[in-house]
Amino acid sequence: MIGIVMFFVALLMLLTGFPVAFIFGGVALVFGVFAEGIDLFAFMPYRIMSIMQNSVLMAVPLFIFMGIVLQKTRLAEQLLEAMGQLFGRVRGGLAVSTILVGALLAASTGVVGASVVAMGVISLPVMLKYKYDKRLASGVICASGTLGQIIPPSIILIILGDVMGVPVGDLFKAALLPGAVLVGAFILYVLGVSYFKPESAPALPKDEAAGHGVQPCWNAFKAIAPPLALMIAVLGSIFYGIATPTESSAIGGIGAIILSIIYRQFSWKIVYEASIETVKVTSMVFAIFIGATAFSMVFSYTGGEEVIEEVMTSLPGEKWGFLILTMIVILILGFFIDFVEISFIVVPMLYPVAELLGIDLTWFAILIAMNLQTSFLTPPFGFSLFYLKGVAPPEVQTTDIYKGVVPFIILQIMVLASILVFPEFYGFGM
Repeated sequence: MIGIVMFFVALLMLLTGFPVAFIFGGVALVFGVFAEGIDLFAFMPYRIMSIMQNSVLMAVPLFIFMGIVLQKTRLAEQLLEAMGQLFGRVRGGLAVSTILVGALLAASTGVVGASVVAMGVISLPVMLKYKYDKRLASGVICASGTLGQIIPPSIILIILGDVMGVPVGDLFKAALLPGAVLVGAFILYVLGVSYFKPESAPALPKDEAAGHGVQPCWNAFKAIAPPLALMIAVLGSIFYGIATPTESSAIGGIGAIILSIIYRQFSWKIVYEASIETVKVTSMVFAIFIGATAFSMVFSYTGGEEVIEEVMTSLPGEKWGFLILTMIVILILGFFIDFVEISFIVVPMLYPVAELLGIDLTWFAILIAMNLQTSFLTPPFGFSLFYLKGVAPPEVQTTDIYKGVVPFIILQIMVLASILVFPEFYGFGM
């Protein structure tokens, strides 16, 4: 039971706020020395070397670089302005525009924090100006910003693909339809609220909306075409076998530079700042990865994997019991810890059991990714909530944001349930 005790000690330590990589590494060192002695860690250099030589993980810094460069090109501003003109006269149109822009930013940048902050700075004041309900406006922005977790190219899909041994290209393909269904669910909810409660999401006054016709459509096309072209280049090169995910991430980095030139925002300062931010984020991810590798090694050597496998395979309902319990556990953990920790610590314990039960690992990975996306919205530690609060006007209280995200959390859980219950609709085997 040493491995199980170690797991719960690590979870408790995460609540202290100490750096995650050091918690995993420190807990692994203490329990490893106690259980097997210091010689157990003689294998660590080989494990670290295998991480550093993993070509799939090279896509992580390259996609991060792509997202940061695009975030600095005023892409979000132009998309929001064009979409606002296109849908402004529709009741709830500004919220629908925000959701569509969130989806486009997800497909072109994939950086949740940047998307939430950009839309919080630009879209939230406009919605408040036109008397949108504060909770609805806050929920729309937080939920839209998290779409980068499921719509490819997604960092979490790359991590899950590496951890579970599933081709990243297959995960990118499999995530497209669930991502589109989630976007559709958000839009339908906003249109439903605006229909039954018109005062919550009014249309723009006729004299301030751009109106219908050629010009708003042309402005929207000009704003959408460049990021859409980049998305097609990145994902299309993967789907048609022209490039690996790592190679396509390099295409994305180059494409982001080209777009910054098109938007007349390019400068070597932007490249330098984006590179520094990329190194910071990548260092954090890989430090957690190395700490998690030490943790999983000790967990395995102390028999924790066997205990997990025995418990999970003896659940009532076999495969379905395992899937339901797994989704509930990951959802609850998402309230308190980050998706990176869950991906590196919890998922390695679960996917061997899924494989043993004959579950399609691609389907299982998409279920986990959709579940982990919810962790960005769930109080008290949902990152999107903090991002938005940091840039929201004073009249938007923390309670408004918390209440605003609840319907979108429910929608995400409903879409997750639909993927679980109707896998054939999404193209998965069981």
